[in-house]
Amino acid sequence: MHALTPAQYDRLRQLAEAWSRTHLRAAKTTRAFNPRLAADALCFQRHDDPRLGEQLVGALVTPVSLWLVMLPADEPGEPPAAGSRHWLSLPSGDYPLEAVSLGEGHWCHRLILLDDLTDVASRQAASRLAQQLMERVMAANGEGGGGA
Repeated sequence: MHALTPAQYDRLRQLAEAWSRTHLRAAKTTRAFNPRLAADALCFQRHDDPRLGEQLVGALVTPVSLWLVMLPADEPGEPPAAGSRHWLSLPSGDYPLEAVSLGEGHWCHRLILLDDLTDVASRQAASRLAQQLMERVMAANGEGGGGA
C-alpha cells in the first residue's frame, strides 16, 4: 500500500472544510448535531476502481454523520451529476455510493454509514469509530478487527 501524497492530504482537508462551509450552519439546527465534533476526513487509502481508476476511500466524520467516501486520487475533474450512483466494490462487499457536491468544486461519492453521532463523546472517539468502521469495510467478511 502506498502512502498518500501531501497534495492528497490537502485535498482531503479541503473536502472536510468544504462540508463545513456548505452544511455546518444547517447542521447546527438539527437534533442530531453534536457540538463536540467537527468535519474531518479520516482513514483514507488508495483504491483501484475498475471503472473510475485510482480513488481515495475513507471516512468523513461530521457533527451529524459518518460517511464512507470515495473521490479521485488525483485532480477531481468534472463532477458526476449530483445523486448519480456508483457501486464501490471492497473486500467486505459492494456499497452503493451517491455523488454529492460540497460546493466550490468539491465533490465526492458517499454512503452515510451512521446518521446519528450524538453519543460520540469527542473528536478522538469519532476518529476511533471511523477507524473501526473502515477496518471492517476494507477487510473481507469475517476478517474485520475486534469489537465495534
